[in-house]
Amino acid sequence: MSAAILALIAGAVVGLALGALGGGGSVLAVPALIYLLGFTPAAATTASLIIVTATSLTVLCAHARTGDVRWKAGALFTAAGLLPAAVAGAAAARLPQSLLTAAFAAVAALAALKMLRPGRTDGDHTTTVRPAKAAGTGAGLGTLTGLLGVGGGFLAVPALVTVLAFDMQAAVGTSLLVISANSLASLAARGAGAAGIDWAVIGPFTGTAILGAWDGKRLAAKVTGTLLQRTFAIVLLAVAAFMLTDALT
Repeated sequence: MSAAILALIAGAVVGLALGALGGGGSVLAVPALIYLLGFTPAAATTASLIIVTATSLTVLCAHARTGDVRWKAGALFTAAGLLPAAVAGAAAARLPQSLLTAAFAAVAALAALKMLRPGRTDGDHTTTVRPAKAAGTGAGLGTLTGLLGVGGGFLAVPALVTVLAFDMQAAVGTSLLVISANSLASLAARGAGAAGIDWAVIGPFTGTAILGAWDGKRLAAKVTGTLLQRTFAIVLLAVAAFMLTDALT
């Protein structure tokens, strides 16, 4: 199967995850770029940021039109992560490839396990917003974005629900704001790192990711969030186990 066709298929899956769950695109994009399309881990994280940024900005517009983005709270949450994302993005190029792969797998596994835990219902959202805690969480997500090439949405959604007491729809919409800003900051820090990207692969990948994200948004309206979340978590655990095994052997 040609690289272009593999890119189209992988892009559709990545977009579906982003559109339905408000995150998870990058944790699927990075292993797809490495194991299906032959990218190095460093190139895959940069390419993933390009794909996720373009896709997230597109779907963010759709969620904004339906009023699912909490702009003020989301902006504060995001602002705390911009500098860590830029610093970590600059540092990522100096780290061993195997370490990046192992770290990515570990973060993906932890996120999957968190997603498999029973979630709270909308009526339980009584948490008082604590600015310091929100800023700390935002900074942590920014660091992961820069270092591992993840937009952070698969961590941002549960963080927005538990730290800022958002309902699920608002968390999904606002997470796209967080993803877009963090990814842009990390891309800016990487600078010339995007020069060696194979655009003949990334172009089709990004195009189908954007289309898949629209389908994901429609799917989320028809299927329960719990089912989507658990299905994604199981897939994520399998991907993390494969990547960790590859990094350690």
